[in-house]
Amino acid sequence: MDRDWIATARTLSEALPYLQRYSGAVVVVKFGGNAMGDEEAMADFARDIVLMRQVGIFPVVVHGGGPMINEMLGKLGIESQWVRGKRVTDKATVEVVEMILSGLVNKRIVQAINDQGGRAVGISGKDDDLMVCEADDPELGFVGRPVEMNVQVIRDLYNAGMIPVIAPVATGMADNETFNVNGDTAAGAIAGALRADRLLLLTDVAGVKNKAGEVMTQLTPDDVTALIEDGTIAGGMIPKVETALKAVDEGVRAVVIVDGRVANACLLELFTEHGAGSMIRSTEPRVKPRSE
Repeated sequence: MDRDWIATARTLSEALPYLQRYSGAVVVVKFGGNAMGDEEAMADFARDIVLMRQVGIFPVVVHGGGPMINEMLGKLGIESQWVRGKRVTDKATVEVVEMILSGLVNKRIVQAINDQGGRAVGISGKDDDLMVCEADDPELGFVGRPVEMNVQVIRDLYNAGMIPVIAPVATGMADNETFNVNGDTAAGAIAGALRADRLLLLTDVAGVKNKAGEVMTQLTPDDVTALIEDGTIAGGMIPKVETALKAVDEGVRAVVIVDGRVANACLLELFTEHGAGSMIRSTEPRVKPRSE
């Protein structure tokens, strides 16, 4: 018999404890980075999500779309203002953000999941007032910080057999107000409000590294705080780990910063002993959260 088939059967057999462990669990996946612009990588990601749903996990996808927003702003000739290295999101910019995230990017991911046999539905943080924001920094315009979460719409979707795909665009406290929300921040807020079992933050890096440049596979919140204070965690990794700390604090069982460049990264993380990134979890034992 062909050895590859034997290896496949063994892999499935070895995955049994993990399949049992995650059956009925809510897993929020933040999808972004290079994979979004690559059709093959998008199809691979979609297949992983469909497989997760097939084996009894409730996946919730939250996405970004920065490069596509930049591209459209350029085409429309909308010049961005910058404050302390961050883009100011004015009224014209936030309209483009919503158009690209809720339209083009969201529906592309929905379509990819449906093409793999899933049942995906795309929404944004505006739907059913899922995510209500206020300005994170008045100088940055319509960049939002979630202050109220109404996640029942997500539960309604996954309990009906759907895979929710969420664009990080939110409503404000005032009428007809739109906010752009950082994709990681939105995913963390959604995972926290759902008390998800896992939040997987897919990135274009291998994970959190120590001073020697080695990926750290297990971290506690105290470890993370110490690594930020001594400068080991720096730059773009800081907001990601801060999102992770907040999510864990809000009741997410564990957050994993996953190398999304690795094939089948989500499956590696959930269904094998190996894992695929840096896990941040509280040391306190918790009862496993179930879908409601």
